[in-house]
Amino acid sequence: MNDMTTSPEPRSSTEIRTYLRHQLNQALRRPGMFGGETALRLLFDHLAYAEHQETEWAQALRSLEMRGAFNSLGVTGALATVLPDLRDDGVASIYAEAAHDRGWLQADRTLTTEDHASLRRRITAWAAHDRTLTEVREEFGPPSVLLGGTNPFYGKTFAYLTDQATEPIIFFHLWNGCPDDTGTTWRPVHDEPVLLAVRCGRGAFKETFSFTPEGSRRRRA
Repeated sequence: MNDMTTSPEPRSSTEIRTYLRHQLNQALRRPGMFGGETALRLLFDHLAYAEHQETEWAQALRSLEMRGAFNSLGVTGALATVLPDLRDDGVASIYAEAAHDRGWLQADRTLTTEDHASLRRRITAWAAHDRTLTEVREEFGPPSVLLGGTNPFYGKTFAYLTDQATEPIIFFHLWNGCPDDTGTTWRPVHDEPVLLAVRCGRGAFKETFSFTPEGSRRRRA
């Protein structure tokens, strides 16, 4: 009598979509570990296909390009023209917005509509002064999504959002150091990351940034 091994049944479409959503959310939080923008694009392409949203995703990319947030080098190329010392977490922030639009972004916490509106009213004046990561947390609480990992010395992006896709996400882009001249060793500049810019809105890309004095200095450097 032959010993036959039964192969498992193929996974259901629901299981596949759940897996892809989980992987996308992990990649947004740790973009460098997953492969940066290339990995994010592949996950978006696969998830859009699995959820019959290829047309909507293509339209979203065209919209990003029209706003100036996407060029021949992708989001990375567009963001490099605006944000100094670009890191993968900044790139992930653009894809996080697209994920939020489609209900794919899994937030660790959400703001009430009132708290979100209050934050939006205050950010321009608040970001007119140099700020640290600690000050951002103390003022606005833990982020809804932390993009870029938990190492307290490395730059990262804080995202604050409500559970409504129509409400724009508010991003705090934090920086602390860059690779040395060899490109192999990261060098911290401050005791903790400092705020370079706050980004919010769906208008012309460059106009959605409010730079701190440190952010403006680094842009000129």
